[in-house]
Amino acid sequence: MNSIPSFGFRRDLPRWRHLVTPGWLAQFADGARLFEVGCGAVDTFAAGHIPGAGYLDTAWFEHGPLWNKVPDAALLRVLLAHGIRHDVTVILYGRNVLAAARVAHLLLYAGVADVRLLDGGFAAWQRAGLPLEGGPPRPGAAACDFGAAFPARPGYLYDMDRVRGLLRHGRGTLASIRTWNEYIGRTSGYSYIEARGDIPGAAWGRAGEDGDVNSMAAFHLADGRMKPAADIARMWGSHGIHAGRQTVFYCGTGWRASLAFFYAWLMGWDDIAVYDGGWCEWSRDPDNPIVRRIDGQESDSESASAAG
Repeated sequence: MNSIPSFGFRRDLPRWRHLVTPGWLAQFADGARLFEVGCGAVDTFAAGHIPGAGYLDTAWFEHGPLWNKVPDAALLRVLLAHGIRHDVTVILYGRNVLAAARVAHLLLYAGVADVRLLDGGFAAWQRAGLPLEGGPPRPGAAACDFGAAFPARPGYLYDMDRVRGLLRHGRGTLASIRTWNEYIGRTSGYSYIEARGDIPGAAWGRAGEDGDVNSMAAFHLADGRMKPAADIARMWGSHGIHAGRQTVFYCGTGWRASLAFFYAWLMGWDDIAVYDGGWCEWSRDPDNPIVRRIDGQESDSESASAAG
């Protein structure tokens, strides 16, 4: 597939082949496994989806109440059931691009070597006037084994203890992919997360519109496609987030952080990870300090138990 013409691919991205366009997908995706990623949306998928796509549900990859990744054994079962080995090209899209990014990050964590995302998601396909097909997901051939060590890239995922270590030693950057009002502690951002505030020492990595945890407007053009890499790098750099330094992204529960991770990965950043638990997990542990910020400056930290 590496010999395929660019079809509008983004040459500003070192990993440009992994952000595909609708035109390329319509003509050159033979041999790849294409999936729509949704959240309890199989009926929506059945009403009309990109021809040839299978369906993956985020509920198979994460579980409440913290919405962390399922155990590795369960993740492996899902991948094998859908024919996903380490050496299969997997193309993902979503009606909500964050859902697709959540799964894309976990596939990279697992060790799938060739993971691609449709730039602009399902809306971009529709704007291009390309056809849809209806019907429920058709089961594909399962895989007998992953064909490589699993997970192959465990460093792409941080748990709470590793985040504490990162902050304690100061050898990396913790990037809060949340809205400004979430970052300063004016709101938690979620109906099911009571605590307001953020993790002390975290840099603001931006997200989208206040009050909308499905928005990543700071990273997207008006049509939902990824902004130029230089614009994102400039935005991050102004908040102390730089390539070449270990960077761990987090948000409320992992979706926005996964998209930031995938974009950084496309941009050639290698020492990166997602803190899976995010604010949802951090704020529930009474031993964790939290901070509320005033005018962008950190105020005195308090424990998570006092942060309601």
